[in-house]
Amino acid sequence: MRAADILKLTPAGLYCEAGDFYLDPVRKSPRAVITHGHSDHARAGHGAVLATAETLAVMEVRYGPKFAGARQAARFNETIAMGDARVTLKPAGHVLGSAQVLIEVKGARVVLSGDYKRARDPTCPAFEPVPCDVFITEATFGLPIFRHPPAEVEVAKLLHSLTLFPERAHFVGAYSLGKAQRLIALLREAGHHDSIFVDPATERLCAVYEAHQVALGALRPLAGQSPNALAGKIVIAPPSARTDLFAEAENEPITSFASGWMRVRKRARQGGGELPLIISDHADWDELTATAREIAPGELWITHGEEAALVHWAKSIGMSARPLALKGYGDEEAQHE
Repeated sequence: MRAADILKLTPAGLYCEAGDFYLDPVRKSPRAVITHGHSDHARAGHGAVLATAETLAVMEVRYGPKFAGARQAARFNETIAMGDARVTLKPAGHVLGSAQVLIEVKGARVVLSGDYKRARDPTCPAFEPVPCDVFITEATFGLPIFRHPPAEVEVAKLLHSLTLFPERAHFVGAYSLGKAQRLIALLREAGHHDSIFVDPATERLCAVYEAHQVALGALRPLAGQSPNALAGKIVIAPPSARTDLFAEAENEPITSFASGWMRVRKRARQGGGELPLIISDHADWDELTATAREIAPGELWITHGEEAALVHWAKSIGMSARPLALKGYGDEEAQHE
């Protein structure tokens, strides 16, 4: 079998006929393999779901215990037979539990990256390059303008501002799954051990991380807090929480937004407040191109992002490439990027 024939594009997403399953389907499906817990990839209502134990735990927190008819947890590097296909989950380095999906059928190998990054993240295993015939890569930041600085540098900016303005709360708009926990872990590594205040959704997901041996230190709920009691503290919550939270504060908070989109000056001015932080859980241009070179697949398929630029780059170095134009991904709140 040709590797390019293992998967086909359907209205629900990529479908593997040999194994009779869908990958991150956007519609309710009889059998789904889920790469990670962000809601544009992990939806409720499937008949059966295969994912890492961490991703299943995230889905249960977000959707309730009956999010699927049946569930099966797979360990990284554990190969599972699904019909005539063999499926193996490999670390993607995106968020807790995030996985690439290796599908093998009659000796042909296809890898779906899911969302991934190559930068270090203390909250999840690092991305592992997997040799394959077809590599399906995301391209969220698939333009040369997107080159993310080390996240540690951005965290140092936040802590420096906290030193300069101890009378003001520091509000960081960050997505509740992945970005928030990575930011907290990096703050702890940088020596910030004071309590960090989080919203209820972030608090619930932090508990999932803690249950899977990711220590995040002292966290306190935002609910019921006086805005003046947050002076000198770091608050991590969705951007929408800022206005109501600090409406009666004596001192305006320092506001920031943690996202790879903060590389774009216009986006930073519109949403980044006073202290935009370029922290992303997706691969930047250099990571996307370096990964493609390292894996050197027979074909590179590119999806949900800036597909055209990466296709052009691949073809310029003699690599066969095509856009997939999958619909329904990247729709979850942009701050997770």
